[in-house]
Amino acid sequence: MGIRFILMVNKQGQTRLAQYYEYLTIDERRALEGEIVRKCLARTEQQCSFVEHRNYKIVYRRYASLFFLVGVDNEENELAILEFIHLLVETMDRHFGNVCELDIMFHLEKAHFMLEEMVMNGCIVETSKANILSPIQLIDKAS
Repeated sequence: MGIRFILMVNKQGQTRLAQYYEYLTIDERRALEGEIVRKCLARTEQQCSFVEHRNYKIVYRRYASLFFLVGVDNEENELAILEFIHLLVETMDRHFGNVCELDIMFHLEKAHFMLEEMVMNGCIVETSKANILSPIQLIDKAS
């Protein structure tokens, strides 16, 4: 499959966006998010951005006050996932103008829409910022 889940979390460890590509109950998600967030937020900037947890490889990166965490299969390429995270942030930056936690909170549907344009069933399907943003821009113009 590849990508199992994508989380956007603030510095306090509060989840602002969660997208799962495998079935987990709400309790399983809550427990997994808590464990992963504690583990990643406790790491220093000098440590690498890859962590193994349970049967996942967690690739994460901090941008300002947001942490972007992606859980992948053990066979997945960590550097490719770091590039994907960067592309996601650049795409959101282009739309929101320097994306921040409040953009995610107040425009959660747009953040999910961008993610859904990029990832389908745990596989990256689109990497063109223009192609990702064009449907959102059409919706913005119509409203």
